[in-house]
This record gives sequence, structure tokens and C-alpha cells, in this order.
Amino acid sequence: MNALTVGVVGAGRVGAVLGAALRAAGHHVVATAAVSAASRERAARLLPDAAILPADEVARAATDLLLLAVPDDTLAAVVAGLDRTGALRHGQVVAHTSGAHGLAVLGDVNGMALHPAMTFTGADTDLARLPGIAWGVTAPDRVFATRLVADLGGVPEWVAEESRPVYHAALAHGANHLVTLVNEAADLLRAAGVGEPGRVLTPLLTAALDNALRMGDAALTGPVSRGDAGTVAKHLDRMPADAVPAYLAMARRTADRAIASGRLRPQDATALLDVLSRVAAHEEKGTTRDRSGAHPR
Repeated sequence: MNALTVGVVGAGRVGAVLGAALRAAGHHVVATAAVSAASRERAARLLPDAAILPADEVARAATDLLLLAVPDDTLAAVVAGLDRTGALRHGQVVAHTSGAHGLAVLGDVNGMALHPAMTFTGADTDLARLPGIAWGVTAPDRVFATRLVADLGGVPEWVAEESRPVYHAALAHGANHLVTLVNEAADLLRAAGVGEPGRVLTPLLTAALDNALRMGDAALTGPVSRGDAGTVAKHLDRMPADAVPAYLAMARRTADRAIASGRLRPQDATALLDVLSRVAAHEEKGTTRDRSGAHPR
């Protein structure tokens, strides 16, 4: 693709990195909007040739491509404000990075939804993670979108307008909740006296993730998939109270998937499901634990 003149509104963790990726691909990132001190530092580091300007001036400077990397809930207002002030121009493409939104949020503005399926920290190392990733794209001009994604080193995954919320929910459920799950497991190991949870979890979770992606539900192992009600009851009796609700929710969903996939026979799941239901009922009633932290039986 010929070099584009690009502006980035939102030099946060995503916008600054994607701007840097476009710059590395030979495009001219001429301006960016950065409000916070962290964003301004990030822009100076990753987009050294870009002028830091108000959003409307960035839009006017971006004659070919305007990248909007702003929070989902503010995106519509940002687009409307830029359009109302006349900052957007004919022939310019406006691309937003929201996973949950498609084209509707842009109104009559010419553009696309361009969401990278990757987690960002805003560090230089994020650039090395971009090659080969999928981009959730909703765009009327698929040729331009394909070329742009290729310049960013990625592969387009075409997502229908009405499917954007479910697409985004899948990524948030997998990536964001994974972080919570890993940290919950690390907290439980610390409660058990393990000084370095990461050393214990790294090989186990790496193997579990690899197996899950390759094998699907066939990768399920552990007491829930075996219907070991006694073991699960002991877990729930002894773990800290604040960890119980998440464990219950995941154990119940794991049991459902194990049964549906044939990993766990319904008749072998009866005792397990009874334990989960009984503890869930205590949780809903707000039943207190005894001094040992155990749930009442």
C-alpha cells in the first residue's frame, strides 16, 4: 500500500503501539492526541515524529487515515464531535479499534472497525507481538482493510456488524478473565504456603492452554471432569471465602461441558452437582463460615 498520512486520536496502550506499527510499515504518522502524562510520554517514545495536538487538529492533519483508539463508551461522542466541527474530510478513512463496535458507531462517516486480537501494555515489546495476529474487521472496503491489516503484519477476520459484541465478549472472556483466573490460583497457592506460585503454575498452565487450544473439551482433566465430589467438597470447605464464588461458577460450567462432551457420564455427576448446588445455596443465603473457614454442611 502507498504511504498514508495518518493521525492517531488516543495515544494509550493500543493507539500508540498501532501508530508505531504503521510508522514502521512506512506510513507517515503526523499527529496524535495525548492528554495524560503517561500518554504524552508514550507518544514521545513510540511516535517521535508526530505532533501532539488536540483531537480535531489531529483529524485535520490525517488526510488519509484517522485511527481512533479511545474507550468504547466514548467512541460515539468522539466521532460525533469531530464530524460536527468539520474536522473530518471527504476521502479520509476513519478506523476505530473497538472490539465491541462495528460501523454503526461511525454514523455516516467513511470508515471501518479494526480491532487487534491482542493484549497491550503500551510498551515497545508490544510491537513484536503484532505479526501474525488476527484483526476483527468490519469494513465496506475489504480491499483497503486487507492491505492495511497486512501492513500491520496481521490477518483479517471478518466480523459481521451484529456479531461484534459476541466477538468482543469471546476475547474479553478468554484474555481478561484468564488473568483473573491465574491470579486467583496464585493467591490460593500462597494461602497454601507456596512461596513462588509462578514457578508452580507456569508449566501447568502452559500445558493446559496448549491442550485446550488443540483438543477443546477433550483437554479437560481434574476432579470435576472425573466427578470426584469428595475432592471438590474439600476444596470448597478449605479455600478462602472470597475465592468460593468464582470456583463454584467455573466448576459448574466445567461440569456442564464435561457432561456435554461425554467426558463425564450424567450418572457419575450426580454427587458432584449436589455438592455444587448445596454450597451455592449457602452462598446465596449468605451463610457464614465457622472459624476454620469451612462451609457448614
